[in-house]
Amino acid sequence: MLQINRAKWFVVIFFIFIFIGCVYVYEYRANSYIPKDGFVPDEKTAIKIADVVLYPIYGETLENQKPFRATLVKNKIWKVEGTLPKNKLGGVVYIEIQKGNGAILHVSHGK
Repeated sequence: MLQINRAKWFVVIFFIFIFIGCVYVYEYRANSYIPKDGFVPDEKTAIKIADVVLYPIYGETLENQKPFRATLVKNKIWKVEGTLPKNKLGGVVYIEIQKGNGAILHVSHGK
């Protein structure tokens, strides 16, 4: 009988903690500000984020690939890539940034 009561209390306490956790997550999200157009609403913002993320990886070589071009795909993902001077061969940096939350989805450099 004592074992059954302990098991019941354990289950009750477990579900209380689960309930409290769910309420906390709901309140956290409910009180979080999300801009109407997402955290990366325009080309200018996407390029600034790309520059900040790519500089620690590629350093001064980025200066040779500016200006960056940004394209919004399906109103969800910014694709930002570097440019090369005319008649110059080589690859450029490339980064994908989620418009809604600013998450970095992909970083690469062509050859």
